[in-house]
Amino acid sequence: MDSPFLSIIIPAFNEEARLPHALGQVFNYIKDLPSSTEVIVVENGSTDRTLQIARDFAKTRPNLRVLHETSAGKGQAVRRGIMESSGGFRFICDADLSMPIEELGRFIPPACDCDISIASREMPGATRHSEPNYRHLTGRVFNLLIRLLVLPGLQDTQCGFKCFRGSVAEDVFRFQTLTGWAFDVEILTIARRHGYQITEIPIQWYYKGESKVSILRDSWRMLLDLLAIRRNVRLGRYEIPS
Repeated sequence: MDSPFLSIIIPAFNEEARLPHALGQVFNYIKDLPSSTEVIVVENGSTDRTLQIARDFAKTRPNLRVLHETSAGKGQAVRRGIMESSGGFRFICDADLSMPIEELGRFIPPACDCDISIASREMPGATRHSEPNYRHLTGRVFNLLIRLLVLPGLQDTQCGFKCFRGSVAEDVFRFQTLTGWAFDVEILTIARRHGYQITEIPIQWYYKGESKVSILRDSWRMLLDLLAIRRNVRLGRYEIPS
């Protein structure tokens, strides 16, 4: 079977409440796309009915695949989805749809034909809706650390909506070492080391209060991950073997 034009990868951990709505929105959107699309849900270690809900949905959607990842970690789930997908473009999509799925068209040709395009809540033209000030401030502090330590110039690396050209995705994700919340910072760092173009796209973004990121619990882990990325760069672990 021919490879699809687009793969949509949705990592899902304890998403029984949001996944039915998200899949409904995604499939309602892709039915009008002119090119073929596959959707891959990667359930990773959920303790609720996320896996069963995804499998039930797949019974009536031949272009939906459900993968079961036993080890928790968003980075691991995304990596598996990327490596088992086959689309010419591969779009990572958070199950909360804090960015309306209708914005996806801005990340793929003909609107955008980039190596990597990432959603940005900070670029001119972007709008954050209903986000508490403390969440915004915390995010900006973390992004400042990201720019100082590993990725100068990128204003928002943490939004969960990113699109990769298929060949680029297969290249950069094979060097991934982190499976936690900072995995995407590592992926973008690898992409920079390999010379790929990264384009930030301003979006409409809606705060969802059920975020799985805890400021108190995860901030320290993220800082340690940034230091690990910086060390890996220094040791040449992201370089393509000659």
